[in-house]
Amino acid sequence: MYIRCWGSRGSIPVSGSDFNKYGGDTTCIEIRSSDNQLIIVDAGTGIRLLGEKIIRGNEKNITLLFTHAHWDHISGFPFFKPLYKRGTTINILSCSFDRSSVRDIFDTVMSRPFFPVQLDDKDIKAQLHFKEVPKHTFKLGTLRISSIPLSHPKDSGLGYRFEEKGRSFVFLTDNELGHVHPGGCTFEEYLDFSKEADLLIHDAEYEQKEYLKIIKFSEERWGHSVVSDVIQLATEANVSQLGLFHINAMRTDSMVDAMVVKAREGIAKRKKNISCFAVGSSFETNL
Repeated sequence: MYIRCWGSRGSIPVSGSDFNKYGGDTTCIEIRSSDNQLIIVDAGTGIRLLGEKIIRGNEKNITLLFTHAHWDHISGFPFFKPLYKRGTTINILSCSFDRSSVRDIFDTVMSRPFFPVQLDDKDIKAQLHFKEVPKHTFKLGTLRISSIPLSHPKDSGLGYRFEEKGRSFVFLTDNELGHVHPGGCTFEEYLDFSKEADLLIHDAEYEQKEYLKIIKFSEERWGHSVVSDVIQLATEANVSQLGLFHINAMRTDSMVDAMVVKAREGIAKRKKNISCFAVGSSFETNL
């Protein structure tokens, strides 16, 4: 299983010399199975460059999964070049987001005056198939995929576990471990979902002081996790690698590096041997 990140920022893309190491694009993950299935998770701004790669490789079959439909996870979709290439088939799988289907959402996003091309225009040359994510567990070729509801406010969404040949990758972004939002799961349920994963990539938006400040001055929880809670999840789940994700748009490369140092110290205090890093837009690995 090959995994590549094309964007890991949260909320809004950023640019500038302070963001070169981890990149400024928002969520997009590429997954390739041993039987050459191409799965993309989320269509943040990172999907634009991934689309360029797919066009160069002349690939025809794509499966697109969504975690949820906030802007930083869908805003790159209209700029995904395979949409405009004849002979391409894109299977788009999602749950219903706040009672709206992903088809309804993109019909709105790609409507005038917001965007000049609509989904039903002749310019959209790919064959698009919109489907619901099958309940619980399903297979795409040699990949076994499981889903779990995210703890994120006012928006249903899904996290995913990908398994192939005894290896596993869990992706949980926009997920608040310290608070159960309506429709979300408990810490123990996310723990069970992440057990023994070879790679866990999890939302790590906040440091403790930032999180406490938000709780103090806001009536709402924002659906993102504190790094210390993510460390607890990773160590108790006995994962092999931990990637910190949904990097705050205001967090510079040096600030992210400092966060990683603290996270590694937290893991060491728990006497666990887990490789911990922040996921940048050039991260890639083979499991």
